[in-house]
Amino acid sequence: MHVKAFDVAIIGGGIIGSSIAFELAAEKLNVVLLDREEPGRGASWAAAGMLSAAPDSPEALPLVPLAKESLQLYPKFIAATHEASGLHTHFASEGALQIFPGAQGETERDKMVAELRRLDIAIEAVSVETARSMENAIGPAASAAAWLPGEATVDPRLLMDALLAALRRREVEIRSGCKVTSLLRHGSRCTGLIAGAEEITAKIVVVAAGCHSSTFAGQNSIEDDWLSRYAPTRPVRGQMLALHSSKLNLRRVLRSERGYLVPRLAGRIVAGSTLENVGFDKRVTAGGIRKILDAAIELVPDLADSEIVETWAGLRPATPDNLPILGPVDVEGLFIATGHYRNGILLAPVTATLARDWILNNTVASSTEIFSPLRFAERKVQTSAS
Repeated sequence: MHVKAFDVAIIGGGIIGSSIAFELAAEKLNVVLLDREEPGRGASWAAAGMLSAAPDSPEALPLVPLAKESLQLYPKFIAATHEASGLHTHFASEGALQIFPGAQGETERDKMVAELRRLDIAIEAVSVETARSMENAIGPAASAAAWLPGEATVDPRLLMDALLAALRRREVEIRSGCKVTSLLRHGSRCTGLIAGAEEITAKIVVVAAGCHSSTFAGQNSIEDDWLSRYAPTRPVRGQMLALHSSKLNLRRVLRSERGYLVPRLAGRIVAGSTLENVGFDKRVTAGGIRKILDAAIELVPDLADSEIVETWAGLRPATPDNLPILGPVDVEGLFIATGHYRNGILLAPVTATLARDWILNNTVASSTEIFSPLRFAERKVQTSAS
């Protein structure tokens, strides 16, 4: 079996794995990035690209400090990516409008404003008239609105193109169609991996394989389910579509509790999304598309005349508590960076920084302990003992 050695081997070529590789290559480390399919064509390619620190559910509240930190890092991250690649990413800091329909709109709006202000997230209650002065296409269903000036967007596909180009310039070895079948351990240390017929040794292995992070097992005296103890990820399908309108000129994200619209270049508008527990099924369905279109047209009725130019689905990497899995485990040389669920694009800069700091300096921020992979291993031990 052919053997090749690296400083760091990263499993998963999406936004998380690529961003970590980008940081490590800047430190002159010898890095290999492996993807089971084509880097950047999984959940990252399917994402909408909204950059918001506002939690989308109560269970996401612990994520807010990390999300705010990552959002603050984004302008520098985008600038570094552009400088290293020469490619643009359509990063825009235009804010977002949250739209509230129905008789309870003002009540729901005021509740959200109070909650986000407690979290120190910039938000302002505005009238529907004020919202329409910002985006005149907002439909008659709106009864209240809120303005979130600190939000931004990025085109994930352009960002992935830029990151991968930057990695090639920084001499990261990128391998497509390279399925990792097992991890290797010598004593108490992870020493590399096996992909196909090749053994790759590495001082550090990073698992950033999204919803596939728990689908390969170890060998050499490691129990078969050892990785699933640290990275119990599962896929959650999100269907999306893109519309094109030559009449509309949206500048900002529009959201309601039913869906969202994200403006892109040249009249393209991304609309989403669904949350479906259907395993690894990436089909686009009539029901899913109808749900998205209904929400989109309620937000902006003029979209009824727009052209559907693309439909697709992605598999978000969810975890049992829907929080990311970030940090080292009790096997030396192994770092987990997965389970970002609906926030992979947003959390890429801070995740890359955390991984870099651990790999270079063996430091882990105390504020990230809640995301440690060990929380799941401990739960399994407690369950077995009980």
